[in-house]
Amino acid sequence: MTYRDVATRQVLIWCCTAVGARMPVAMAPLALVFLVRERPGGYTLGAVLAAGYVVGEIVGAPVLGMRLRPERARLHLAVGLMAGAAGFAGLGAFPAAHPAVLGGCAVVAGAAPAAATGGLRTLLTALVPERAAAQALSVESMLTAGVWAASPAAVAGLALGVAPRVPLVLAAALMAASVAGLWLLPAAWSGHGPDDPRGGDRAGASPLRVLTGAWPVYVTGAAGLTLLGLAELVLPALLEQRGVGVGWSGPLLTGMAVGGGLGAFAYGLRVWPGRLRTRSVVLTAGTSVCVTFVALTPDAGGIAVALAVGGVLQSAAVLTRNLSLREALPPHALAAGYSVMYAAAGAGYAATGSLAGVLLKVVAPSTAVLAGVGLTLLLTAIGWWGELRTAGRSPQGGVGDAVTTAPSTPATPVAPSTPATPVAPSTPVAPVAPGADGAEGAAIRGRRDPEGRL
Repeated sequence: MTYRDVATRQVLIWCCTAVGARMPVAMAPLALVFLVRERPGGYTLGAVLAAGYVVGEIVGAPVLGMRLRPERARLHLAVGLMAGAAGFAGLGAFPAAHPAVLGGCAVVAGAAPAAATGGLRTLLTALVPERAAAQALSVESMLTAGVWAASPAAVAGLALGVAPRVPLVLAAALMAASVAGLWLLPAAWSGHGPDDPRGGDRAGASPLRVLTGAWPVYVTGAAGLTLLGLAELVLPALLEQRGVGVGWSGPLLTGMAVGGGLGAFAYGLRVWPGRLRTRSVVLTAGTSVCVTFVALTPDAGGIAVALAVGGVLQSAAVLTRNLSLREALPPHALAAGYSVMYAAAGAGYAATGSLAGVLLKVVAPSTAVLAGVGLTLLLTAIGWWGELRTAGRSPQGGVGDAVTTAPSTPATPVAPSTPATPVAPSTPVAPVAPGADGAEGAAIRGRRDPEGRL
C-alpha cells in the first residue's frame, strides 16, 4: 500500500477545493470572537455567535447530508457553499449590526455548507481506486490537520494586524473559491440504489434507519474528538495551574495538530493488523493515556510530548472510524453518514465546552481533564459493545468488521483439465493456460471489478 494511487491531478484539485471549503470552518469560532470583542460585553457576544455557528453545523450536517444525492452532488454542494459564503460575507460586511443579525448570519454560515464535509470526503474516495481508500482518507486527515494548525495564527494576525472583519471576509472569499473548484471535479460520484450488491437500503429500510444502524461508529468517532477537545479547551487553565505561561497553549496545540498530520500519514503507509473496531478501541485508549498524562505531568515539556503523541493516535482513530463507516453503510448513503458523523463530533465538542465550563467552577483543571477521560472511555465502551451487537448486519458483514482494506478476493483457480462451460456466443471466455499447477483464468472484468483485480 502506497500513496501513488492518490498522487493524481484530480486529487490535487480536490485538495485545493477542500482547503477553500474547510479553512473558513476552522477560522470561524475565533474570528467571531475577534469580530465583536471591542463591543461592550464583546467576549460574551462572541461566544454566543460561535455557539450559534456550531449549532448551525450540528443541525445542518445531518439534515442537508441526508438530502445529498450522488447524481446531483455538485449542484447541492455548490448551493450550500455559496450560501455559507454569503453568511460569512454578511458578518464581515456588517460587523456593527444588531446581535440578532450577526447571529443569523453565523447560523447560516455554519448550517448551509455543513454537508460539504461528507460530500467532499465521498467524492475524494470516488476519485481513487477502492484499494487506495485508506490512503485517500489519510491525505484528507493530513490536509485537515494543516488547516487547523494554520487557521488560529491567520485569524489572530489578520484581526489584530489589519481589521477584525478581515478574517471573515477572507473566509467568504475562500468558500466562494471552493465552488469554482467543484467545476473542475466530477459532477457526481458512483452511488447505488436499493439493488446495490453491498446491501442497498437493507430490504427497503428507510434512509434514516440505514444511517442510525451505524450508531456505534458515530459514538466512538465522537468520543475521541471529545477527549482532545476537552484537553484543548482546558489547556490554558491547566498551564496556569502548573505555573506555565498561558501563551504556550498556542504552540502546544500546533504541535498536537502536527502530530495529527503525522499520524494520518503513518496510518496510510501499510495495512495494520486487527479489525477496524479493535484498532479504534486501542487507539482511543492510547489517546486517553496521553491526555491523562497531560493532566498529571507538572512541566510544559511533558505536556507537549503527550499532546503530540495524542494527536498521532487520535488522527489514526478517526481514520478507523471513517473506514468503519464505509463498511457499515451502502455507497449511496456514505455522504449522509459522514455528515452525521460530523454532526456527532460537533455535538460532542459543544458538550465538551459546556462540561469544561461547569467543571472548572468546582474542580481543578487537571481533575476536569480526568473527568473527560472517564467520559471518553465510557463512550468508547458503549460504541464497542454496539459494534459487537451489530456485527453481521451491515452490508459488508458488520460495523467496522473488516480486517483490512486489501484488494478483493482473487478468482477461484480453475483446474487445467476442467472443460470450459458452454456460454452464449456473445460472451468471451477467458482462456485457461494449460499445464500450470493451480493456474488461474485470465482476469474477468465486470462492473464489480473496475480495476481488473479479480
